Amino acid sequence: MRAKSVKWWIYHILVGGFAVLMLYPVIWLLMSSFKPSNTIFTTAQSLIPHPWVWTNFLDGWKGIGGNSFGLFIKNTAVLVILTMIGQIISCSVIAFGFARLEFKGKAFWFAVMLVTLMLPNEVVMVPQYILFSKFGWLNSIKPLVVPGYFGQPFFIFLLVQFIRTIPRELDEAATIDGCNTFSIFSRIIVPLIKPALATIAIFSFYWSWDNLLGPVLYLNSPTKYTVSMALNMFLSNESVSNWGAMFAMSVVTLIPVLVVFFIFQRSVVEGISTSGLKG
Repeated sequence: MRAKSVKWWIYHILVGGFAVLMLYPVIWLLMSSFKPSNTIFTTAQSLIPHPWVWTNFLDGWKGIGGNSFGLFIKNTAVLVILTMIGQIISCSVIAFGFARLEFKGKAFWFAVMLVTLMLPNEVVMVPQYILFSKFGWLNSIKPLVVPGYFGQPFFIFLLVQFIRTIPRELDEAATIDGCNTFSIFSRIIVPLIKPALATIAIFSFYWSWDNLLGPVLYLNSPTKYTVSMALNMFLSNESVSNWGAMFAMSVVTLIPVLVVFFIFQRSVVEGISTSGLKG
């Protein structure tokens, strides 16, 4: 019993120390949001703020250029929701086609989809910008939202693997009962892949919420900026950067991410495991 107790303490001390090490950047960010801007990066300043500057949150919420930070959060929320809906719908339909339907060139198009998954974003960045420029979509959220309605390779691959674990006998039974292809998809497949769809929604939320390069490329009007662009605006090369306000708003923007993670973390594990049903 004494040996087990010692092992228990050693294990929890090591795990707790590792957790503190991993969480230290977040703790440093939180503490820095309450410090004066001119003392954040000084070596003499300790981790605990002294004095505590609560006005950093008020100054940060005022925003930049007469636009409050609430406007940037609203813009980001609209972008995230539209992108998330588009990716869930398109990826589930495409994955169902690859996993369940038979059509000419199926293996070829699936391979093409996998190749696009391996392409770096920098390869397609310029062609996409030229294409969207010809469409007249610059300075709008269309270049950031519309591509999501044509599928995302990683999400499609994830759903294909998940659907393949669902017994085909369920499709055959539904066909005998008079269901067509759409009914099989909507009534049989979709309810069974909810964990994977939840995973897609969460990852889509994270990637869209944190995206900086896309909005920088396509958005020019400050009234359309996202939170990532707004945080970058607190930094200045010509004057003193407002580090305190930037860190304070960084903490604010972390809250939705943490809330979504802790609420849906079980769905993430279930979706990535692609367990499905055992036939």
